[in-house]
Amino acid sequence: MKNLILLLGLVLITFGFQAVAADAKKILIVASNLEDMGDPDKHDARNNLWEYAPPYHIFVSHGYSVDFASPDGGTVPFMMDPLGISSYTIKYEGFLDKANSSLVPAQVKAADYAAVYIGGGYGTLFDVAANKPLLDIMAAIYQNGGVIGSSGHGAGAFANVKLRNGKFLVQGKRVAGFPDSTEKEKTWAKQGSLLPFLVEAQLRKNGAVIINKDNIADKHDVIIDQRIVSTMFLPSAALVAKEMLILLEQDSKPDSSAQALADVERKRL
Repeated sequence: MKNLILLLGLVLITFGFQAVAADAKKILIVASNLEDMGDPDKHDARNNLWEYAPPYHIFVSHGYSVDFASPDGGTVPFMMDPLGISSYTIKYEGFLDKANSSLVPAQVKAADYAAVYIGGGYGTLFDVAANKPLLDIMAAIYQNGGVIGSSGHGAGAFANVKLRNGKFLVQGKRVAGFPDSTEKEKTWAKQGSLLPFLVEAQLRKNGAVIINKDNIADKHDVIIDQRIVSTMFLPSAALVAKEMLILLEQDSKPDSSAQALADVERKRL
């Protein structure tokens, strides 16, 4: 009888670890296909390399597989020179190969992904935030227990995501995004006048509890609330990625009850 119980305990442990291995999922990075904002002066709308490459490096260096997705698929353009870790991940970790082979929404199976990350740059406010298939993918990943991460303008890409209960994803959650006050000071998008919406205003409209320079001591802090991980500005993009992985690894630990049963049976023998 003791041997049978021990065997059962070992089977449960094995099953627990196999389940974790089987559930090891990928991370989806969502980016824009846009080069400019469509205005006569062609203001830059490309994705910010410094908000995409460092998180990608964090994900792959911790053993996660990464796919890119975009509204049109294929190439996603980047601004900023490849410096530091951005240069490293391009040269040694296949960043651009993955980014320039981005999937269209129809190719993305939400159940395959444990998390989704969106970096900064203005493009996602135009083409991702209005792309219902991509918004539905984000909702599905989150509702499957996944994590959503963003840096800078990236939070605007999921500001309009609705869950199956009809509520916005961000409703009642603390979220940091590029501040309206800063947007209106900058010429990058003509003080925000070229944008379809301002990130902070849209988050607030859809029920988010806004974290900005007025209510946080360090604007580079990472905000974590109910599996949404966000930051206002690009220096913390890599920290967002790391905090996302911490959440994922907490959720993927093997069933402790199986381990406890096996430990008890060892002590009996």
